[in-house]
Amino acid sequence: MKNKSNILVIGGTGKTGRKVASKLTEAGHNVRIGSRSATPPFDWDTPETWTEALEGMDKAYITFQPDLAVPGALEAIEELTKQAKRCGIKKLVLLSGKGEREAELCEQVVIHSGIDYTIVRASWFNQNFSESFFLEPILEGFVALPQAEVKVPYVDTEDIADVAVAALLNDEHTGKIYQLTGPRLLTFRDVIKEISEITEREIVFTPIALPAYVNVMKQQGVPTDFVWLIEYLFSEVLGNPSNAEITNDIEIILGRKPKDFIDYVKATAATGVWNPKMLA
Repeated sequence: MKNKSNILVIGGTGKTGRKVASKLTEAGHNVRIGSRSATPPFDWDTPETWTEALEGMDKAYITFQPDLAVPGALEAIEELTKQAKRCGIKKLVLLSGKGEREAELCEQVVIHSGIDYTIVRASWFNQNFSESFFLEPILEGFVALPQAEVKVPYVDTEDIADVAVAALLNDEHTGKIYQLTGPRLLTFRDVIKEISEITEREIVFTPIALPAYVNVMKQQGVPTDFVWLIEYLFSEVLGNPSNAEITNDIEIILGRKPKDFIDYVKATAATGVWNPKMLA
């Protein structure tokens, strides 16, 4: 194909990364998966692996695990951009978090790296309810979460991936910061109600205070770093009024409306992932 690119997808097995990698491959580009299990491997905890993964690539899609807000993320992004520049990377697309002040510090590193860039700030993912820490309580039929009345414009990873691919392949997106949201604001109660109705399961939602929620995680032996991240996301991010804003960036970039949460619920319910019997 004409203008075939060599693109490193860091986090290429993750929620957005695997979709970005698949779409780029289908479009005929040469994709290298950046993950610990790939060849060559890419491990965020081992900077010595990064150069080999970057070498020979033209562009890179960056997702940082577990989140750009965590301690150590800024230093990692600083080192990655230095290595990317040495390796001749021409474009960086960074997945960031909408309303995360710490993530914005990481964005600034990419913006001032001297490499062409696009910043993709995403609201909370629809897929957090089927591929992440909310799945288990949904399967158990009892969901207790803090910030019960906060409204979030959940965004679908399919839409994020389509935007990331557009940003990687088209110069018109260079130097831009996009904020991606879904079309509708939902509380946790709304979310659980919609999943319950579509799956025809009784799933009880109960509000819980954040300190109590954190204590439960600690009692369950959840790793300290993850507890810190969840506490940060529920307090700093969900508590940020800017996160209740709905944007039209997806429609501007892709020429279509973003996926509604209910359409995600219908498609996901059909896979059986929320059916406890199928997972037993």
